[in-house]
Amino acid sequence: MQRYPMTVHGAAVLQEELTRLKMIDRPAVIAAIAEARAHGDLKENAEYHAAREQQGFIEGRIQDIEGKLSNAQVIDISKVPHTGKVIFGSTVEIEHIETEEVKTYQIVGDDEADFKIGKISVNSPIARGLIGKEEGDEAVIETPGGLVTYEIISVRYQ
Repeated sequence: MQRYPMTVHGAAVLQEELTRLKMIDRPAVIAAIAEARAHGDLKENAEYHAAREQQGFIEGRIQDIEGKLSNAQVIDISKVPHTGKVIFGSTVEIEHIETEEVKTYQIVGDDEADFKIGKISVNSPIARGLIGKEEGDEAVIETPGGLVTYEIISVRYQ
């Protein structure tokens, strides 16, 4: 069975969503189905069909999250020795060599990745090019526009 890396924060977010789906959303949709069923003819009852569709979405999401959490390898970056190397969960500040543009990324699991807030997937080209490097190293990343060189300014384990 393949294990998927996930940060402690990422696992907590998924667990919160799972709890909300099971404790709030699932009972609410069951009540909506019961109410729609009370209105009579189910063939032409749009409320009933919408509630059943919502129930299917909720149940599918619950199964999806439970599967992800059961196969997750939760890594607490704060308990990893600080070696200055770029590893899963670390936050990396890099500088584009040509443009001198500085960016900060945290390397996280696939489900946690959100480029807009600086969280990139461990499987992304940038992360793959950075992992294993240390502060002061240069990383050459292959992008659709060609090779780009970054200098690693700092590595933080938070």
